[in-house]
Amino acid sequence: MKQTYGYESFRPGQERLINAILSGKDAMGIMPTGAGKSICFQIPSLTFEGLTLVISPLVSLMLDQVLTLKEYGIRAAFLNSSLTPGQQRTVLGRAAGHAYQIMYVAPERLTSEAFRAFCNNYPIPFIAVDEAHCISQWGHAFRPDYLKIKPFIDSLPKHPVVGAYTATATVRVRQDIVESLGLRNPVIQVNSFDRPNLNFEVQNGDKQKRLIRFLKQHINDSGIVYCGTRKDVESLCEDLSQYGFSATRYHAGLPDKERTDNQNDFLFDRKKIMVATNAFGMGIDKSNVSFVVHYNMPKNIESYYQEAGRAGRDGSPADCLLLYSGQDVRLNEFLIKNSLEENTELSDEEREFRIQHELDLLRKMTFYATGNECLRVQILRYFGENSTPCGHCGNCRMSYETVDVSKEVRGILTAVRNLQNKRRSFGRLTLRDFFKGRKTQALAEKNLISAEGYGALSYLSAERILQILDWMTQNGWLRKTEGDYPVLISDDMAPDFGTSADEPIRARLPKEKETEEAFTVSKSELHQDDGSLFEALRRVRKQIADEQHVPAYVVFSDAVLREIAEVRPDSFEKFRAVKGVGQAKAVKYSGRFIVCIRDHKKRF
Repeated sequence: MKQTYGYESFRPGQERLINAILSGKDAMGIMPTGAGKSICFQIPSLTFEGLTLVISPLVSLMLDQVLTLKEYGIRAAFLNSSLTPGQQRTVLGRAAGHAYQIMYVAPERLTSEAFRAFCNNYPIPFIAVDEAHCISQWGHAFRPDYLKIKPFIDSLPKHPVVGAYTATATVRVRQDIVESLGLRNPVIQVNSFDRPNLNFEVQNGDKQKRLIRFLKQHINDSGIVYCGTRKDVESLCEDLSQYGFSATRYHAGLPDKERTDNQNDFLFDRKKIMVATNAFGMGIDKSNVSFVVHYNMPKNIESYYQEAGRAGRDGSPADCLLLYSGQDVRLNEFLIKNSLEENTELSDEEREFRIQHELDLLRKMTFYATGNECLRVQILRYFGENSTPCGHCGNCRMSYETVDVSKEVRGILTAVRNLQNKRRSFGRLTLRDFFKGRKTQALAEKNLISAEGYGALSYLSAERILQILDWMTQNGWLRKTEGDYPVLISDDMAPDFGTSADEPIRARLPKEKETEEAFTVSKSELHQDDGSLFEALRRVRKQIADEQHVPAYVVFSDAVLREIAEVRPDSFEKFRAVKGVGQAKAVKYSGRFIVCIRDHKKRF
């Protein structure tokens, strides 16, 4: 651990999993991103005789992972479809000559005759399954190719030790992993899912304006913006580029070469912002991602946490922002039903069960996005952990006030019931525009501009009207119907608001925000340098990375650079002693960083 990785102690759970593997036991590690899962299978790989296989779902990232291992002085290779048949034969030939300690392979490689022949004649003592949740049909990223893993393991001359690793998995998914991989009485390590370095926040309102304001606060940072559709990726990436942000895009509809080029631009920091669908990110080891924004709400909390967790991998503080609107719910309902209804492998009963299961997960995600409870508490509760309010997420930081909404609630209920009596009901956003008194084409076409209650809440902001509608829905005054086009109604179960003499109706709502500032971005803002030693070290790291054609974080993570900036080592011995600096990296890089530290000291 110290010699190779530069750390003198293990993180929680690492040593237990390593000892289990070394003693010949199967193991499963459920550890959040940034907890050091990879070390749990890399260290055993360095002690076993033979070749460790790491099964990973992403061909496009294997080169990056192997480059990182080589920087640590570990003999590693990958074998996948990106190599020509001749290159694949070369890799297998070198492997047969004991050239490698670790080999990354994609699950579809397990059915290759040449690869199976190699494995039948070469010792494979250990197989690590990364992103193990992909094998579960109850997980959020099921991959049918992962079902090939167990038959492959069973076909080997000697059954290897098997380790399964993933960042997020519910109890049901964990059970599915054990059964689907055939793990034999495994040692199971489930770490806390808490990521204290991540700051969570949900915002409503104009998404693009809020995103631009957020990105202005992260001018020098690298981050990901997730969108729900390819169309949104295209338009948003173009808009951000026009504002002057360094952005690129990624989705399954792009040509392979463009996807790879865009991904590399992001990994190598040639582009700061990746705008992408959820097709991007699994297995990304980029440690300096400082923020993840969800422009659209994901379908469930597990997907959200997996994607948001790609920020702050090195333990540095990072922001996770969800931009919510009611349209996200309807989009996800459509995607859930459409994808499952097209699945001909499911029986009618199974299909209906899966649809209701995923809609239930969507409801939990919606409660997360619309409620007032601590965001961290809600995430951890989903994974079966109890916790206390964190005090620093968006909900904990938000100032709330208890407001008398008697007039507003009575007015809303009267108007909604009058419309229902005429067999007319409308969705949340239509009602917002109706009560705000907006003259939209949709309201005119529905003859709502002349209806009773139109403009009754024009003195409130549109966001405040939505907050009251949401509060009324959460507290039973209104009910949201099911279906593709849900509307808000008041039924017999709603509380009776009685007369004006009754007790006032009070709601706990966010305090009204001040007027938003301008959202323009100047070119000077996009190129800030505070003159700090940390920035000077980043420039040296970038030079080294460019020379070696590797991403900057492969040289050192931001967390290690901050440690170097704080310690300011001026000799090899002191540099080697910095946390996170292994022997191989100290030998290669200490000289240039020490010169940078000395030069900075002279100038400042």
